[in-house]
Amino acid sequence: MIERIHLAILRELARQGSVTAAATALHLTQSALSHSIKKLEQQAGTTLWDKDGRSVRLTQAGSHLLSQAERLLPQFERLEQKLQQFASNEAGTLHIGMECHPCYQWLLQVVKPFLAAAPGMDIDVRQQFQFGGMAALFNQEIDLLITPDPIRKAAIEFEAVFPYELVLVVSKQHPLSQQQQVSAAQLSKERLLTYPVELSRLDIFQQFLLPAQCLPRQHKTLEDTDIILQMVAADRGVTALPDWLARQYASKLPLSLLRLGERGIQKHIYVGCRQQERQNTPIATFIQLAKGAVAPVAAPAPDPH
Repeated sequence: MIERIHLAILRELARQGSVTAAATALHLTQSALSHSIKKLEQQAGTTLWDKDGRSVRLTQAGSHLLSQAERLLPQFERLEQKLQQFASNEAGTLHIGMECHPCYQWLLQVVKPFLAAAPGMDIDVRQQFQFGGMAALFNQEIDLLITPDPIRKAAIEFEAVFPYELVLVVSKQHPLSQQQQVSAAQLSKERLLTYPVELSRLDIFQQFLLPAQCLPRQHKTLEDTDIILQMVAADRGVTALPDWLARQYASKLPLSLLRLGERGIQKHIYVGCRQQERQNTPIATFIQLAKGAVAPVAAPAPDPH
């Protein structure tokens, strides 16, 4: 009953905002597009959209079908892309998903040698997923998932490729900057800046603050690393980052790095893939290079003179 064109129509309608624009994007006449949806509505026994003049509003059934279209159509498109690559003997594209907000600079240390080692193979990096990174990996929307917090599932294999320590970053003006380490209780008076990630995935909360039954005075989320650290340098808050990344910024900004507790928080970057594809040459090559990658070297601070 449901054909791919029905899913494509609803997706384009949501993207374009009108039946006319959706028909143009799909290279259909407006009457052909409307007829296709009307036929599906008759077969399903329910309406998918209501028209109000030139505007169109999806019904509950239409909205549900749209959500499925946004999940299924990318899989069709990936499948077609793979078939085209087989037909033309092209190496194709390695699709990488990132769940590690501050790891992009580290990833670049892997991408450069990978492109040299795999001529003809492109790389596509995606940092946001409507259904999450694991779902994207299961649904074959990506080939590799880079994350500091692997979820162990059957048919998915994760490998630890790079160790780091999570550290607290404060301004050199901050009273804590004179210390070597910080306690969870001391952060209860601080404004904590983090990426916009669920608390369940923020190690500063899960492995440091909450076990000590502490919370920061204020928690503010920001998306950009540079902005976060400019705010910290201006003593507008503190943040927690991988040590290698914090050192890189501390060479250019007035920042101090403190250990979180006596032992610190030790972490790894992991690379995950579908188990049946672990020995595929591009995936095996990327993981091998990732294991040998080093943290980006901090640029020297400019000479003030």
